[in-house]
Amino acid sequence: MSTLKEIEASIEEIDRVVSYLDKALPSHAIIFLRGDLAAGKTTLTQVIAKSKKIASEVTSPTFSLQQCYVSQNGENLYHYDLYRLEHDAFMSMGLVEEFEKPGWHMVEWGSDTLKAFLEGVGYNVTIVAIEPFEGKRKYTIEN
Repeated sequence: MSTLKEIEASIEEIDRVVSYLDKALPSHAIIFLRGDLAAGKTTLTQVIAKSKKIASEVTSPTFSLQQCYVSQNGENLYHYDLYRLEHDAFMSMGLVEEFEKPGWHMVEWGSDTLKAFLEGVGYNVTIVAIEPFEGKRKYTIEN
């Protein structure tokens, strides 16, 4: 049974979203980030990386498709940008096997087809939808 949580937060309050995710999600999670261009998907990933004590600069993996980060405590954070990448192309690249690696997998622009596939093979997928709302952002979290 899925749960739905909405959090309204400014950029200065985004730690509330990260805190909720830290409490609600296990140490191995697949998180689809949904929202228009410039909605704040990479920003959220950057704040998550900071909370996990990752020293590396987190940037959108638009051209590399995936960035991998390791925290000072050995936690892994994976960041994917699947913008304009069709499901078949993603599957043929073998990237789906990356989801077996322990850590949080932040997926920008993950398709419904990929979500259905992942759930079909036993993964839980959390959706974080981000949208502008009264000068802030509304984060709708479904897991």
